[in-house]
Amino acid sequence: MSVISETKQSLLSELQARVEDKILEPSNAALLSKLITNAESDDEALAIAALGTTYKRTGFHFDKRMEEPRMSDTIKYFKKNEALSFGEAAEGEPIHKLIIGENYDALQNLLIQYRNSIDVIYIDPPYGKDSMGEFAKTNYKNAISRDNLLSMLYFRLQLAKQLLSERGVIFCSIDDKNQAYVKCLFDEVFREKNYITTIPKKGSGGRQDSKHFAIVHEYLLCYAKSIDNYESGKILVNKEYRYYDEEKNLNYNEQLLRKWGDNSRREDRPNLFYPIYFNPNDNSLSVKRENDEDVEIYPMLDANNEGCWRWGKTTMGEAFKEGLVVVKVKRSEYIPYEKVYEEPDVSSSKLYTSWIDDIDTSTGKTLFKTIIPPEQFKYPKAVDYIERIINMSTANKDAVILDFFAGSGTTGHAILDLNNIDGGHRTFIICQQNEITETTPNGIAYDVTSKRLKRIMTGECYDGSKDFKWIEDNEPYGGKLEVYEIAEVSNASASPGQTPFDVIDETLYGIDKFKTAREKIEWVCNNFSQTQMTVNKED
Repeated sequence: MSVISETKQSLLSELQARVEDKILEPSNAALLSKLITNAESDDEALAIAALGTTYKRTGFHFDKRMEEPRMSDTIKYFKKNEALSFGEAAEGEPIHKLIIGENYDALQNLLIQYRNSIDVIYIDPPYGKDSMGEFAKTNYKNAISRDNLLSMLYFRLQLAKQLLSERGVIFCSIDDKNQAYVKCLFDEVFREKNYITTIPKKGSGGRQDSKHFAIVHEYLLCYAKSIDNYESGKILVNKEYRYYDEEKNLNYNEQLLRKWGDNSRREDRPNLFYPIYFNPNDNSLSVKRENDEDVEIYPMLDANNEGCWRWGKTTMGEAFKEGLVVVKVKRSEYIPYEKVYEEPDVSSSKLYTSWIDDIDTSTGKTLFKTIIPPEQFKYPKAVDYIERIINMSTANKDAVILDFFAGSGTTGHAILDLNNIDGGHRTFIICQQNEITETTPNGIAYDVTSKRLKRIMTGECYDGSKDFKWIEDNEPYGGKLEVYEIAEVSNASASPGQTPFDVIDETLYGIDKFKTAREKIEWVCNNFSQTQMTVNKED
């Protein structure tokens, strides 16, 4: 079955589901099914589906705005950027991907390799008029409106749904103004029965743009591809931290400290980076700086010092009571350690709560400025926040995670950090439009996203420079990154070496080189016609 027919079949199945949910009249569904079946392309089929599947009964309606029309004979495909790609991956190790270009094109191309294969999708769609790429230029002269936002998301969510595995889950960050409308859109695309929850996330400070309230929260929508097949991640209780020295003796080292603090503040917050000691006489915690000639003790749980731990004294105290932190004796000293389970023990686990208030969102900007000059990207997400989302979404340490509004690349950073912490083999695929701004003259993807990943993975930038603070306190994560860009080729091109069958590299889609020209031609014809947009823009 071809990719086009699979996409149409997915839309036809959704129409039938909406009839069953009493959202769509059977007669209307029959007409739409006929139109979709006879549509000339996937894009045309998506446009037809969009016109007939809104929640008009509950008042949800928006004017669909189509993508900018393109030449019908132009194929969009992945082209590897050799200059930006780097690293090596041993057999079984993940190969991460950064895709530069319009995410609509990226999603269509990803369907060729990853249909029904993505475990987790996280998106943080843009709310402002200057961050919506070509779609915003096409509609309303780059002015943001709710119609524009919902239209842009609708078509991308339809493609994203086809990428998700049957156990897959999608998260969407959204502000308080658009949350209700975007939830209705997700109800429509993913079906309300697959809605999991809406997670409020507490921020820091508050927007002082209202005379009534300082807004300190946003929302995280969560939907499953199929609620019957989805299994969320869980918190293991009675965890004990185990750390070993070079001789495999139980010891404390800096890996322990990663669990409890922020690596970006070593110099001025030393208590984030040194072993914890427990005083059984007064049940207090302290930390020792071993690199000083005169040992200093920083009290953690006394009445007068809150300390600087990611977990405050109240949380740490509760953790001791609940057995989350267990103290063991080592050479007459006391250190916490974590028991490592081969497999998650469901009997000793608990669900994550639908409320996030223990992550400081400002750490995103604090960490970012140690890697890339902060003026180049205004609002990077906190790595801890994305890590929490991944841990909540699945217990699978081999998960494939997609973010098609990558921004500064925080999702990629979070996956690398999680793999480093727990030995996982998660793979990230992130997509970013190369939007040019005053502070990113070469585009965000070139000046920010790719450079951030290059620096944290290799310890240096593309020019070999190492003049960024992050590397002073961290070891590079290592790994392999392949960078793709969206290229175009006419399907009528007959110039030697310039036909679609010459320029499209099947190995970028997880396929070994074809042995015959006939195999290559058949594969291209079956998989790339959907990347040609033929739908006319609505006026």
